[in-house]
Amino acid sequence: MDPRGQVQAWLARLAGERKASPHTVDGYRRDLDKLLRWMEAQQIDAFSRLDAHRMRGFVAAEHRAGLSPKSLQRLLSSCRSLFRQLRREGLLDNDPVAGVRGPKVHRKLPQVLDVDEATTLVESGGDGALGVRDRAMLELFYSSGLRLSELVGLRWLDLDLTQGEVRVLGKGSKTRIVPVGRHAVEALRALGEAEGKAPETPVFRGRGGAPISPRTVQARLKQLALAQGFAKHVHPHLLRHTFASHMLESSGDLRAVQELLGHADIATTQIYTHLDFQHLAKVYDAAHPRAKRKG
Repeated sequence: MDPRGQVQAWLARLAGERKASPHTVDGYRRDLDKLLRWMEAQQIDAFSRLDAHRMRGFVAAEHRAGLSPKSLQRLLSSCRSLFRQLRREGLLDNDPVAGVRGPKVHRKLPQVLDVDEATTLVESGGDGALGVRDRAMLELFYSSGLRLSELVGLRWLDLDLTQGEVRVLGKGSKTRIVPVGRHAVEALRALGEAEGKAPETPVFRGRGGAPISPRTVQARLKQLALAQGFAKHVHPHLLRHTFASHMLESSGDLRAVQELLGHADIATTQIYTHLDFQHLAKVYDAAHPRAKRKG
């Protein structure tokens, strides 16, 4: 099989067996297409003909073409993942990217809201049916640090408001249990009373009872932030960053915070194998500004 065929087979396996999201598969496809086009221009007809010297030449060419350090790191990561699979299958003997490094990425710290800003935002839902939905949505974002895709995919059967828990389907179809704070529980109960909460129905609904669209959530969040006079660009992932920042500041427990966020990196996942949900819930209840139980 030629290199392009090997790439297509690997992408199909990612989408099928490993349940990678279309977004993830498309990212790999774009990165590896750059490698394939470079190989064709260099008349390299097999991955086995690649080595560290040639891969450095490839990275340098992409850098000259204007690819940013962050994109180059992702490009190398995509190549590394493909080559690892080919080696597992016995289709490649060497690792062409061994010892190859991209330019250093200067990571920009994510912007976050302070506690007062976060409180102002989540309490800005307003009145009426739309306000009830918005309040529940904002409280849950900040309470539990959910990704946008996780929030819009929630059904009522995923929530246990008595225990204050939500079952989340995260990246790679991995399920995790995340605590839900008292304010978010109250807002979700109000939403259920207003709209009904049949187990299979979406928690947050758009037109016709279908799950609310990600774009609608983004637009509502932007509108609410502008109405409150926020200078910062407020978006769903900002609330996830804010959740992580406030939890870490209060608890100092990096491992618990990463577990709550559902990070999929295997190097960090292995560290957390001894953490159980009771520990996470204890850290959460003690640390999150809006999780404090009524005394």
